[in-house]
Amino acid sequence: MGFDLDKTSHHFTLTASGGRIAVTVNDPDDTTDLGAIRMHLRHIAAEFADGRFDAPLATHGAEPDGVAAMREHRASIRYTYREMKSGAAVEIGTKDAAVLAAIHDFLRYQIREHKTGDPLTISR
Repeated sequence: MGFDLDKTSHHFTLTASGGRIAVTVNDPDDTTDLGAIRMHLRHIAAEFADGRFDAPLATHGAEPDGVAAMREHRASIRYTYREMKSGAAVEIGTKDAAVLAAIHDFLRYQIREHKTGDPLTISR
């Protein structure tokens, strides 16, 4: 990923239209990891939009839940990179109910694997 996992925090949020992957630095003065987070998430947004999910496969050693459907229906999903003061996020959205279920499966998998403690239910 290019940044120190002990100096950063991952969060995964399920929403009514998809969800969000966010990574932030724990120390607001950590510009090295902040830059690496932004580069990584910009790259992730572009890769996912192209249907490439190599990074999650490399991180977890298995293809995460939901990826097959997300890859197959990539034209129905939008990935939007956003910078935040302390990090960055990739917002994932769709209007297709079947694809939405796959996105939620993917995010739940990430929550369990990264042990973030984020809710497994849809946030408002």
